[in-house]
Amino acid sequence: MHAYRTHHCAELRPEHVGQTVRLSGWVHRRRDHGNLVFVDLRDHYGLTQIVTDVDSEAFKAIERVRAESVITVTGVVVARGPEATNPNLATGGIEISAQDVIIQSAAAELPMPVAGEAEYPEDIRLRYRYLDLRRERLHNNIVLRSNVISSVRRRMIDQGFTEFQTPILTASSPEGARDYLVPSRVHPGKFYALPQAPQMFKQLLMVAGFDRYFQIAPCFRDEDARADRSPGEFYQLDFEMSFVTQDDVFNAIEPVLHGIFEEFANGRTVSPLPFKRIPYRESMLKYGCDKPDLRNPILISDVGSHFVGSGFGLFSKIVDGGGVVRAIPAPGAGKHSRKFFDDMNDWARSQGFAGLGYINIKDGVPGGPIAKNHGEEATAKLIAELGLGPDDGVFFAAGKESDAAKLAGAARTRLGELLELIDLNHFEFCWIVDFPMYEYDEDAKKVDFSHNPFSMPQGGMDALLHKDPLDILAYQYDIVCNGIELSSGAIRNHLPEIMYKAFEIAGYSQQDVDTNFAGMINAFKFGAPPHGGSAPGIDRMVMLLANEPNIREVIVFPMNQKAEDLMMGAPNFATLKQLRELNIRVIEQTKG
Repeated sequence: MHAYRTHHCAELRPEHVGQTVRLSGWVHRRRDHGNLVFVDLRDHYGLTQIVTDVDSEAFKAIERVRAESVITVTGVVVARGPEATNPNLATGGIEISAQDVIIQSAAAELPMPVAGEAEYPEDIRLRYRYLDLRRERLHNNIVLRSNVISSVRRRMIDQGFTEFQTPILTASSPEGARDYLVPSRVHPGKFYALPQAPQMFKQLLMVAGFDRYFQIAPCFRDEDARADRSPGEFYQLDFEMSFVTQDDVFNAIEPVLHGIFEEFANGRTVSPLPFKRIPYRESMLKYGCDKPDLRNPILISDVGSHFVGSGFGLFSKIVDGGGVVRAIPAPGAGKHSRKFFDDMNDWARSQGFAGLGYINIKDGVPGGPIAKNHGEEATAKLIAELGLGPDDGVFFAAGKESDAAKLAGAARTRLGELLELIDLNHFEFCWIVDFPMYEYDEDAKKVDFSHNPFSMPQGGMDALLHKDPLDILAYQYDIVCNGIELSSGAIRNHLPEIMYKAFEIAGYSQQDVDTNFAGMINAFKFGAPPHGGSAPGIDRMVMLLANEPNIREVIVFPMNQKAEDLMMGAPNFATLKQLRELNIRVIEQTKG
C-alpha cells in the first residue's frame, strides 16, 4: 500500500465498500459525539468523512488533532445508512472507519478558519493567503483560472496561432502607465523596465514573418488598484496577426472568447456570434461610457433641443451656453415614492455632480419641478419621444457634454441595479470601434493621441494631411463584456511615413520617434506587413466567469491596494551590499 494514499478524497463510492484504503489530507472539520468522532478529510479534490469510535487506536490521535492538521488515515470503506447519506457530497454515500491515523503535520492555532464562508479582513486573508486558498470558493476560483488558460491555449492553437515568449527585461514603453524599473549591475546608472505589455515585441514578430502569434503574457504596470485591476502585474491573452483587416481580427478572436465563456458559463447564457459593434461616439451618447453593460436595457438620449426656450430656465440656460441635456429613462420608477427620485439626486451630488433632475410619471400624470416649469404640452412631447409609459420616470443630466455623459452613464448603471433590470445570468459582449485618433488636451493646450499612438488612422496619410485632427478616426477597438473592458486593440500603423506624420500632429518630431521607438520604427523600414491584434485580460475573464466582484479573488497571490505583498513582505529595503553592487544610493524624501 502506498505510504500516503491509495485514493484521493473525492474518489471513493459505494462500490468501494469493504476495501481497505488510505487517504491523506487536511482536517477540515471535526465533530465530537462522545464515543464517536467524525472528521471531514479534505484534499485538492474534495472531502471524505472519517469516523472512529472510542475503542479504536485511531481515536486517540483524531481526538486531539486540530483543524487543518495534515493526517494520513488507513481504514475500511463503509456504506452510510439512508438517513446519513449526503447527496451534496461526491463521497456522501460512504465513510471511512479509521483503523490507523498518522499525524503528518500538526497545525497551530489558526489566524482565520478555513471551513465555512465567513468573511475576514483583507489584510489577514492576504497575509495568510495559503490558508485563504484552502477555502472552497478561492480554491475553485484558482482551478477555474487554470482551466480557462488551458482552454484559451488550445483554442488559439486551433485558430492557427503559434505561442512565443517575449522578453521580461526590456526598455521603457509608451503604454501610458508608470514602469517598474530594474537597475543594471553591469551598466551602472542604467535601468531595464518590466514590460507594460509585449506591444512592440509582438509587432516585431510580425515584421519577422511569424504571421500569427500569441502568448499568455505577464504585464507589469505601476498603477493604483481597482476592483477590476490588480496593482503590479496581470496576465493577458496577447495576440497579433499579419495581413489582416479589423474584421479578420474580430473573426479570429470572437470564437475563442465565445467558446471560453460558453465552456465555463455554468448555466449562464452568452451573447451570440458575431458580437455587436458600437461606434465610440454612439456608445458615449447611448451609454455614457465606452465600456457599456448591454445587459442593462436603458438607453440615454440627447434631449437638449426640447429645452431651447423652455420654461425650465436652468436647462434652457445650459443649452443656450453650448451644454447638453441627457435623458436617462427609468422604467417602472413611477411606482416608487418621491424618495426614490430624491435619493438618486442625493447620490449624484455625493458623486461630485450638481444633481439629477427628474420627471416622475404616476398613472400617466408627469410630476416634479421640471414637468411643472417645462409646460404640459412640451412635457407631453418629451415623454412621447422617449417612449415612456404611465408609471415610468426619467432623470436628466445637464452641463458640459463630457460631464453630462459621465453622470448619465453612472446614473444608467445605478438605475439598472436599483430597478433590477440587469440579467445577472448572461454574458453580453460588444466591440467599441471607431475611436478618435486624437483629442484636445485642455491642460497642455494641444492636440494629443487619445488612445494608442501606434494605430493606423482611418484614411491613412490622406486623413492626416487634409482632415481636422479631432475628426480623424483610428482602427482602434475595445472588447467589452458586461461593462468590463477586456482589452484594447488596433490595426497597427506599419508605415514609417504615416507614423512620423501622426506623431508630428501630436507635437513630436521625427527625432523623437527615432529616439523613443528606435527598435520598431527601424524595423518598419525593412518591410513590414499590415498587422493588428488585441490582448484580452485573463484576470478579468476569470473574474467574470467566477462571478467575483474583485479581481484579487481570482489571483493566486495578489497584492493589496497599496501594492504590498503582506505574505512575503514585499516591497522591502535593499541591503547596503545590494545597493553598492547596483551603484544605487537611496535618497530619503523630506517630510511635509
